[in-house]
Amino acid sequence: MNDSIPVTRAVDHGTAKLMPDVDRERAWLLTVDGAPQSYVDLDEPTHLEFEYTRRLGHVLDTVAEAGRPLDVLHLGGGALTLPRYLAATRPGSRQDVVEADRGLLDLVAEQLPVPAGTGIILHAADARDWLETAPAASADILVADVFGGSRVPAHLTTLSYAREAGRVLRTDGVYLANLADAAPFAFLRSQLATFAVVFEHLAVIAEPAVLRGRRFGNAVLVAARHPLDVPPLARRAASDAFPARVEHGASLKEFTGDARPVGDEDAVPSPVPPEGAFGIG
Repeated sequence: MNDSIPVTRAVDHGTAKLMPDVDRERAWLLTVDGAPQSYVDLDEPTHLEFEYTRRLGHVLDTVAEAGRPLDVLHLGGGALTLPRYLAATRPGSRQDVVEADRGLLDLVAEQLPVPAGTGIILHAADARDWLETAPAASADILVADVFGGSRVPAHLTTLSYAREAGRVLRTDGVYLANLADAAPFAFLRSQLATFAVVFEHLAVIAEPAVLRGRRFGNAVLVAARHPLDVPPLARRAASDAFPARVEHGASLKEFTGDARPVGDEDAVPSPVPPEGAFGIG
């Protein structure tokens, strides 16, 4: 595509815009209805611009020995930032990407095509519908980064959804989710309570200011049936350009408090971000 001309297109769930980064020759920002969704550098797929994406990257880097190919299911596609990252850092990985917005998938495939042979397969489908039909024990990693506008859809927050995630993951698999909340953290606490039913070991990665309740922001949830290797993850998160903290164990249980698992009947989307929370600077 022309490296200097923004592209705007109506997609299934809003208006998508691809905007070139003036500082990086083949880097693009994807927004949907003005909300930033993805950032990709086609020449340097290991460059992760968004803070929460780097935190997901830290987990993906430390979840298995360096370079080992993984079977990964991505719920939420965007501009395929993390699938491209994994194809570069773990060549030979098999990756399924599920995105409900077919128009968005078509736009990305046309304007920001993935090189052949990367093992990335795109599927236009609802994330939960796809998960419920996926084979058991078929994924090493499940990455959930699904937002309807700026909110996590309600049907991806429930105990039945968490159980489906656990069914699709292998015994040593890891679930990752990009969530967003602010004090008093009713949504984040409910997600911790929900996933604790299925996964014995949980961690949350977020900026200290977010965890202290000073502002709205992203929190990466990590869930597994086996103990997480927290020290290398904590070192990477702490040394990031935007340092983050890894909460786990007793402190995370205290944070969760008396929150209860979410049933399908009482599920709600994640909270509406305050004005400008995810704006483009």
